[in-house]
Amino acid sequence: MTLAGKRILLIIGGGIAAFKTLDLIRRLRERGAAVTPVLTRAGAEFVTPLSVSALAGQKVYTDLFDLTDEAEMGHIQLSRSADLVLVAPATADLMAKMAGGHANDLATTLLLATDTPVMIAPAMNVRMWEHAATQRNLAALRGDGIAVIGPEHGDMACGEHGPGRMSEPLEIVAAIEAALVDGPLKGRRILVTSGPTHEPIDPVRYIANRSSGAQGSAIARALTALGAEVVFVTGPAEAPLPEGAEVHRIETAEQMLAACRAALPVDAAICAAAVADWRVASASDSKIKKDKGGLPKLEFTENPDILAALSQPGPDRPLLVVGFAAETDAVERNAIAKRQRKGCDWIVANDVSPRTGIMGGTENEVILITETGAEPWPRLGKTEVARRLAARLAAHLESEQGAS
Repeated sequence: MTLAGKRILLIIGGGIAAFKTLDLIRRLRERGAAVTPVLTRAGAEFVTPLSVSALAGQKVYTDLFDLTDEAEMGHIQLSRSADLVLVAPATADLMAKMAGGHANDLATTLLLATDTPVMIAPAMNVRMWEHAATQRNLAALRGDGIAVIGPEHGDMACGEHGPGRMSEPLEIVAAIEAALVDGPLKGRRILVTSGPTHEPIDPVRYIANRSSGAQGSAIARALTALGAEVVFVTGPAEAPLPEGAEVHRIETAEQMLAACRAALPVDAAICAAAVADWRVASASDSKIKKDKGGLPKLEFTENPDILAALSQPGPDRPLLVVGFAAETDAVERNAIAKRQRKGCDWIVANDVSPRTGIMGGTENEVILITETGAEPWPRLGKTEVARRLAARLAAHLESEQGAS
């Protein structure tokens, strides 16, 4: 039980995502953690004190002015008796109150009085999440040292789509484990590339692809959850940046290669980015005008091969280099050939033809190609694919260390 003896003070905010906290409590207790729940008035509109108490095996605290509890424990002691204070879901209102130092109910008073590490799992409508006020509050909370897990991209209960979904319970548990327990990748430095690259044609146009960066970001989070120091090199992507990673934003393939080389040495490299194969040989410094009499002539040249470059033998070659192969036909055959051609150790292959909905979607169905053969995985959420890959990587590095 990875969290045996750990005490979590769980503050449940008001939002449809509050229903996930019931599974979260169960997952935490499975791992040996003790969960003390605090239910806000708004949170009680979505989950009942009885259901929360039954799963936690503890009394649910709701009222700042419960005099019996003040005599027995007090809100100060309650706020400091845990190893971690977790706010899930962290609504826009709760985040605003935390950033402003409010203390007008039990939850906000506990958060202001605590000297215990605090983690929040935001959940709200996409427009609320993207609002300048919420982003200011988020920056203030991060500046105060509060850890943030999520939010994820996806469909909202309100019918909209985008960032704002609360992270899944297992992902939150993994973040808690990373915060409180030394993981199997403690002391390992791992490079992850993610997202598309944008190759300029002129100042207003570029060549790109449909990658959202969701799988690469999920991999970085899964590695961080296992204790790794992650260097995350990303092109312009829609997915939220992974918390706890060293982030380097780039635009082009050449910039990505330079950032990857600067990150060396690393123990492992996972090249999940969808790097453009070609670029315009000479991008125009000014906008190409649509003149009468013909189409512009664009001359293309190959981009640097980042996966092949990192796989080259040498003193800085990572112990494990993992590439991705996004294919639309003959997935396994093409991926096997790519592994041999690039010189990498593993290839994670997937079918990204439009019928699958994988490119830019929330799920993935991959085949792991290694020197021993091909291992098909079932269709899973991208977060679960990331966790499986991170666990396999950790086991591989451990075996390599044992053999050396």
